[in-house]
Amino acid sequence: MNTNFAAIFWELVRTPFLHVDMIWGIVPLYFGWIVNEITSSKASFKTAIQTGFSFCWAAAHWLYQYSAESEGKLTVTALFAVNIIVTVGVGIAGVTALISGIRRKYPKYCSFLGHSRFSNYFMIAIFPIQSNYLAWSWDRLTAIALFAVPLWVLLHFGLMPVRK
Repeated sequence: MNTNFAAIFWELVRTPFLHVDMIWGIVPLYFGWIVNEITSSKASFKTAIQTGFSFCWAAAHWLYQYSAESEGKLTVTALFAVNIIVTVGVGIAGVTALISGIRRKYPKYCSFLGHSRFSNYFMIAIFPIQSNYLAWSWDRLTAIALFAVPLWVLLHFGLMPVRK
């Protein structure tokens, strides 16, 4: 097995910028990621709002694209598709984080929603897959996982001078 994970990762990063209909969905996620990275790493209700917004934004974009492709028809078979399951999960997590941040109270066992530091990375990485421009594959998931830590380290130390 001779897989070039760097090329696969680069494909995940550049694909949204090759399609105009994806740009309005991906740019706010990059902006949210930078904002999350320059704010405190401590979990707070503010970071829960940031996470909630990013998750809701991504889920709304994916739902919009799905409804445009399927002419608004949701079938039972489609409900069990990986893309729909991920979209619904991201949407639920987003709404929960947003409401938790606004109410300043987490549901039981959901305080992790206040840790938004790296959640946008995963939304950005799966964005072209969820938007149906690339297919789900183990190679793509492996590339996302392999580049998560090096990218986090780069951003963590690279943006340290900007953080208080």
